[in-house]
Amino acid sequence: MASQASPEKSRKCQCETSHPQRILYQILNKEEQDETRWHPQYYHPCYSISRAGCPCEGNRKVVLRTPEVTCMRASEVLLKTITFIRNLPSFYHLPQEDQALLVQQCWAPLFVLGLAQEGVDFELKEISVPSLLKKILLNQSLTDSDKVENSSLGASLADVQKMKNFLEKFWNSDICAKEYAYLKGIILFNPELPGLRFRHYVQTLQQEAQHTLMEFSSMMYNRNLGRFAWILGLLASLKAVNAETIAELFFRPILGEVNLNELLLETLYFKQDLL
Repeated sequence: MASQASPEKSRKCQCETSHPQRILYQILNKEEQDETRWHPQYYHPCYSISRAGCPCEGNRKVVLRTPEVTCMRASEVLLKTITFIRNLPSFYHLPQEDQALLVQQCWAPLFVLGLAQEGVDFELKEISVPSLLKKILLNQSLTDSDKVENSSLGASLADVQKMKNFLEKFWNSDICAKEYAYLKGIILFNPELPGLRFRHYVQTLQQEAQHTLMEFSSMMYNRNLGRFAWILGLLASLKAVNAETIAELFFRPILGEVNLNELLLETLYFKQDLL
């Protein structure tokens, strides 16, 4: 009877099964495969460059192709996010501990929602570690761009693709400014966060935002609540947003190892002259 390959072996990727000499050959002769490019014109939410079933997929890292442009726009979105929070009188009815907790735990999904509202798209490139290795093996000097690019840890490709998928879905939904405002209220006032002192009040605020969004959707779409339910379903995907990925991709290139949680609270409470 012919033996069957074990599931573990069948799931192995080329990274594990390639002969060492072939790996070295690929490093030295296929540098163009080390860098992957996304462009808004060609991006599709279902498109993935990841190797299907490859266990190495989670280790792939990306950086912004034009950080000098994208990081500036991202900073503007983050500042508008803080301004939105500051303009909510109900937010200041909460004790400061609850305010800080809500901001620290909810800024990332609020930021992604802000990217969607402002139409901020961006190109990426995969960190080309093999390209760097090639230079080392061939005793070539590193350029300044090589040093800058490889000094970044990079953001998780899988996490960034989830964020891209979310943005694409929202852009295809034609969300208006009022809907974005109600959605931000639903995200910010999250009663499920552990450690809240005024949990019931936060829950009430979230329910008010949901009810207002439902009434608006009903009025605008002939009492059809299908859109309301669908948009709420989209918000559920924001729970998978990784704050560390956002910080690494959009803010580390310009801020370095700054604690974003501390910076956000400082901006919220003490930097009124900048808003």
